[in-house]
Amino acid sequence: MVPGRNDDGPGRSGGGPGRSEYPQDDISGEHDGRARTASTRNDFDPRSRDSDRPFAHATPSQTAQARSNLHRPSSRESLGARTPTSISPIKEQPGASPQRHGFRDKLRKRRLAKKSSVRKPIARATWKDRLRDQLSVLWQFIVIETILRQKPLPPSKDGRQIPLNPADVGPKGLIDERREKTYINNFIRSNRYTIFTFIPAQLIYQFSKLGNFYFLVVGIVQMIPGLSTVGRWTTIAPLAAFIAFSMAKEGYDDWRRYQLDKTENRAAVWVLASGVRSNPSNRPKRFSGKGWKKGETAYEEKKRLDVEREHGIKLNNEDWIKIQWQHVQVGDVVRLHRDQAIPADVALLHATGPNGIAYIDTMALDGETNLKSKQASPMFAEKCSTMAGLKTTQATVVSEDPNMDLYNYDGKAVADGETLPLTMANVVYRGSTLRNTSLAIGLVINSGEECKIRMNANKNTAAKKPRMQSMVNRMVLVQIFAVCMLAAGMTIGYVLWQDRTERDSWYLRNANVSYTEIFFGYVIMFNTLIPLSLYVSLEIVKIGQFLQMQDAEMYDPVSDTPASINTTSTLEDLGQVGWVFSDKTGTLTENIMRFRKMSVAGVPLLHDMNIERDEAAKERKIQQTLSHKGKGKHNPLMPDVVAHHLQERDYEHRATDPSRPTAQRMLTSASLSRWHSNRPGEADPEMKTEDLLDLIRRKGQSSFARKAKHFLLCIALCHTCLPERTDDGRLEFQAANPDELALIEAARDFGYLMIDRPVGAIKLQSVNSDGSLHVETYEVLSVVEFSSKRKRMSIIVRMPDGRICVICKGADNVIRDRLRMRDVADQKAAEQSRRMNQRRSMEQSMVSRRLSSEYQQSLNEGWRMNLHRRSTEMQRLAEEGSPRGSMDQSGDPRQNFSRMKSYDSADQQVNQMAADAEDEAIERVFQHVDDFASDGLRTLLYGSRYIDESTYNEWREIYHEAETSLVDRQEKIEEASDLIEQDFDLVGATAIEDKLQDGVADTIDKLRRANIKIWMLTGDKRETAINIGHSAGLCKTYSQIYILDSTSGHLHETLSTTLNQISAGQIPHTVLVVDGQTLQFINDDDDCSTLFYDITVLVDSVICCRASPSQKADLVNRIRRYVPKSMTLAIGDGANDIGMILASHVGIGISGREGLQAARISDFSIAQFRFLQKLLFVHGRWNYLRTGRYVLATFWKEIMFYLVQAHYQRSTGYSGTSLYENWSLTVFNVLFTSLSVIMPGIFDKDLDADTLLAVPELYTYGQKSMGINYFQYFGWVVMAVIGSVIIFYPTWWFYHYTLFTADNSIFAMGCVCFTVAVVFINIKLFILECHYKTIIIFGGFALSVAGWFLWMIIISQTYEAVAGIYVVKDGFLHNFGPTLAWWTIILLELAALVVIDLAVQSIRRVYFPNDQDLMQRVEKDARKKKRKGIKDAEKGGADVELDEVAGEPLPAHKDVDQTASEGQSPGPLRRDVAPGAQEQRADQAQSMAWTGNADYYYDNVDPKPPAATQPTQWHVGQAGQQDGQHLESDASYRPSQGGVGQAY
Repeated sequence: MVPGRNDDGPGRSGGGPGRSEYPQDDISGEHDGRARTASTRNDFDPRSRDSDRPFAHATPSQTAQARSNLHRPSSRESLGARTPTSISPIKEQPGASPQRHGFRDKLRKRRLAKKSSVRKPIARATWKDRLRDQLSVLWQFIVIETILRQKPLPPSKDGRQIPLNPADVGPKGLIDERREKTYINNFIRSNRYTIFTFIPAQLIYQFSKLGNFYFLVVGIVQMIPGLSTVGRWTTIAPLAAFIAFSMAKEGYDDWRRYQLDKTENRAAVWVLASGVRSNPSNRPKRFSGKGWKKGETAYEEKKRLDVEREHGIKLNNEDWIKIQWQHVQVGDVVRLHRDQAIPADVALLHATGPNGIAYIDTMALDGETNLKSKQASPMFAEKCSTMAGLKTTQATVVSEDPNMDLYNYDGKAVADGETLPLTMANVVYRGSTLRNTSLAIGLVINSGEECKIRMNANKNTAAKKPRMQSMVNRMVLVQIFAVCMLAAGMTIGYVLWQDRTERDSWYLRNANVSYTEIFFGYVIMFNTLIPLSLYVSLEIVKIGQFLQMQDAEMYDPVSDTPASINTTSTLEDLGQVGWVFSDKTGTLTENIMRFRKMSVAGVPLLHDMNIERDEAAKERKIQQTLSHKGKGKHNPLMPDVVAHHLQERDYEHRATDPSRPTAQRMLTSASLSRWHSNRPGEADPEMKTEDLLDLIRRKGQSSFARKAKHFLLCIALCHTCLPERTDDGRLEFQAANPDELALIEAARDFGYLMIDRPVGAIKLQSVNSDGSLHVETYEVLSVVEFSSKRKRMSIIVRMPDGRICVICKGADNVIRDRLRMRDVADQKAAEQSRRMNQRRSMEQSMVSRRLSSEYQQSLNEGWRMNLHRRSTEMQRLAEEGSPRGSMDQSGDPRQNFSRMKSYDSADQQVNQMAADAEDEAIERVFQHVDDFASDGLRTLLYGSRYIDESTYNEWREIYHEAETSLVDRQEKIEEASDLIEQDFDLVGATAIEDKLQDGVADTIDKLRRANIKIWMLTGDKRETAINIGHSAGLCKTYSQIYILDSTSGHLHETLSTTLNQISAGQIPHTVLVVDGQTLQFINDDDDCSTLFYDITVLVDSVICCRASPSQKADLVNRIRRYVPKSMTLAIGDGANDIGMILASHVGIGISGREGLQAARISDFSIAQFRFLQKLLFVHGRWNYLRTGRYVLATFWKEIMFYLVQAHYQRSTGYSGTSLYENWSLTVFNVLFTSLSVIMPGIFDKDLDADTLLAVPELYTYGQKSMGINYFQYFGWVVMAVIGSVIIFYPTWWFYHYTLFTADNSIFAMGCVCFTVAVVFINIKLFILECHYKTIIIFGGFALSVAGWFLWMIIISQTYEAVAGIYVVKDGFLHNFGPTLAWWTIILLELAALVVIDLAVQSIRRVYFPNDQDLMQRVEKDARKKKRKGIKDAEKGGADVELDEVAGEPLPAHKDVDQTASEGQSPGPLRRDVAPGAQEQRADQAQSMAWTGNADYYYDNVDPKPPAATQPTQWHVGQAGQQDGQHLESDASYRPSQGGVGQAY
């Protein structure tokens, strides 16, 4: 399918980006058309980073190859020759630079051919995955099937036999022939453990941590008498306590999930008292849960009475039993009322909708917003229409065995010797909701875990382990190796000392110790190099991080929902995400359709009055929430800290910065007064629908007004909606399709209100010119409904004047073929498509040239230059603050062929359009359709014609015969409809917006800039998914979209060609689209699977449509398998997303319209997709940084402290004597150094939150494992070894030459080493390493250091004066403490340690700086400048605003689209910096082109800036553009109140 205009006619994929194959509720027809790749339009965003880093996700070899291809002369060619439907390789165009010639060219081609012939897969499973698969197969065969004898259930002989009203029913219900016992119950659970599996599963999980397993082994060895010199219980007892605590925490998290499951399991439903419930023993006697009301509630009674009154069905309570969902059985007849969820998979028996239809909302199943029409089998519809028939009908439903296929169903109904098939149209699955239907009755065919939705859910999911755990395990392994080597070395040292000293010493005779005891004694002595506190304190750190994440800015006041953290196990994984798998419906979108644009008689119009209503409604909800908080009412969903922050933030922020948005505005993220086009440089239509209505009122008899009124009338008539009065008298509309609801609501805004729809008529109320109301009745003669094959619907009405009008709406290519001027329409559409392809090709060529020039420039200047080369410029810029003016070259918005020149008034514009010929009006309509589609809107074309009575009667006879045909009925109906749906006049076009949540496009843009791949996995149709891809920014205007379709054949060839094109590196942005059926075919074929997952690694985004829940989970698992270093995040809001949420490393649920199924099972839950920014870029990065620093610091302090003991052993004859006093050694980690790792692990922040939000490229810090890696680990180890040497040997030398009259005991010497170690550990971790220093940090430092000295005072007084090697009594107070020498050696050693540490840090920051160092420098300079500006303002000078001191907002600049349309090539990048500026409007925040590396920003500093034209703004960048233009790119930098500047 080509997501551009389809000129292929029927049989080929139709529609385009934003074209609605209206409505979208049919599965068949989804895979029609040939598979081919296409480039398509999208909303071009100059801030996107994909164009700057198209190879961010490829392997190094692929990156090098792609870059070399990109910067060959062929990459500067024009891409205009590539058609949107082609997949051919890009070739040289005339005028391109000459290719290499001679031997070098031949050698290059030969190498390329060789590489292509031996190409290795990019995505492939590791040996661990393959081994795990083999072990899994063996486990299944040997343990599960052979030992436990739990073999897979065999298929039913003739299907699952489910009788209706069976004669004999056992006390527990029907028998499943496969199990030979009753069917499973309807109880479901999402928690991981049961009472029986919790302890063994958790023990395995806890001891999979290498540290825990190590301590278990050491603890067991330590329990052996005679081996331990430090006691027998010092390891095993704390380990047991810690394991118990960790297991209790995991158990509590799982118990919370179980509690949430109770809500669903204990929901109420009414089942028939006869049938399977005829046996009194088969009725539940006890019901779980508080507040259960056995009888009928007032709400249930009202529903029942409404059904009885409207449909005449008597629903006596004596015939029904109220039970809980968990008690529902296969064979139960359930009664469902409107808006009630379906408790199990059921086959419909009866429904009260038109023609026995029940409308079903399947959004939680497949993500589709359209209501599905389900109908009982004719056999049941006739027999079960009354209670008597329902209780007496003898029939059997033969159903397929439970399976995962959501899109197909095979069954049959048998009664009285008659057999009728059951299909998808006759069954309703659990997870669906009954809509627009008063009553539905169904027979349960699947229950509990055998329901389709539960079959698609992940089963037996293991507890998630953070990625850092595997790295920590390897570091622990190194520590264990070091402990063994130390023990072995000490043992060897003892052997040498024994030969040299012990045998010649008479007082050591008969004191020999076996080498085994020596070795294991040292193992026990040095086992603290892997401290148990590493895991104990880590749990404390994660609890602190959990509390820090109670962020008011992740609270949604509209839904009154804060962010929720359901587990603390994977907090640091939030800072390393590389792949995001997102659902569409309810996650990216709001599940709301809004009429947005229209085109009539060649005039485009914008409809934004519903935006104002939506914003007003949202503001009312926010005010209600805030007033609710203000009254002091407690909301259990919102922690007190969030509520307090929400109430206080407005005052604080407004007091310091009046220009800062209020809390309400910040929380809603967007408070737009009107809609704006997503396309840069595109002006919105000059006219709005209000102007149109005013013109119709003033000039109602003009030609344009008549056409417009007819168009509005067509919108008001051509639909299948039904009006309905609510209890409070409001008029609402019930529609099976959200598009139709948007259209009928728009008609109401236009003054055509449908007040009633009796049988065969539509009553419209409109307003006369004098303001009075009048009602007109339109007789509905026939309705030809939509089908996925027809892609259109028609209605034939008799107007009030007696004329018969045929109105048809549908996809643009379908309506175009049925126009009276179809030849002209085809010609104009082809011309329009050609112009769009040319523009797209020009944009692709321009982006490729820009990438080539940027990369070549980076090669010439050096990819990374050291900071000291630019230190002088940085210092000057920081001091001057605002030396430069703007280089903005303002210009008019680019002229687009789809936009008309401006007019002074709407009347002038309309008059001009009315003067144009009809063919020109048709051309403009198709132009507008393309523009609407480029905005991601769902477009429809309307056509109409008038026919005479005889023509209609003749057609009606043909159509009636087709409707009543028993053979090929659907085909005959379509053939009959084609007879009347011809020779239409083009009436106009509409564009409907599938509303995105606030901030979705900006969030996706920033995720992409953060080097994160975004996949959209949805069960919706392909065209709908592509529409959202455009509006959400997954696709760009210049994107090359590759669509895979298994129905076309030659899929392997298509995959190979696609992979070759993408790996050539000549396409700036690529998107892959695949459907569920094709994905299944790919996964079943190993060769196709290898090619497909290679492609997914290289493309920028993937859109997967028609994906079942199991396929979503399988995709996540396969990415984890084939890209082993990937960190995946899955986000969704419905039950169909649970599988992928559980399968991913990080699962995030959205508390949305689809319920709380995903939120309660996920690791984290948020209310809006936009909160991902704060969750990942801020809290995720901070948690990763803090946890990584905690681990490294813990290893460092243990190595430095305990290696002093190793140095000391040489002086003790390797006897294992401790240099440190025992009790001090015991409490070392707990009292003196625990706060130094815990507090920074909770409170440290390397950069401000707004800095991280504004520069998402900084997020790569975690993706590249820059917070903790093996290089850093060994660096910290080396520093620890150096520190231990500095601590011990000067002390040893000092006490070696100390006079015997002074206290030179072991305790005095050990106290020096102990004191230096404790003080330096706290200085380094609290002062030198911690960037975010607050009173809490300084308080922790003071408490730890003072605590050690207080401890020495305490033990000096409390110890008894006994003989021993440690003279503790009065040692510190009266012996060595008062001496100057003791304090001098401590201060000298501390000074040496601090100087060495500062020197190492300075060398690293100067010669090897990273982005973090440079951004901290920028923040520091900005703070200085801001403080200086505040002081100047306080001195009484001019009235200077804070943001004027810090930097003015940047003017808007030309974007890529604009530059391309003007035929100019972009120049080098320019950086704009305005430190200290506050948050500005989005249209003023076009900013620096960030390349993902802060050094690149500094490497492009212009040392000689021009004179300032705006004294409050300074720019850093390249001057002297080659064509007088510059390119503003894609990073907007908006830091915090006290932080760094706004724009780069």
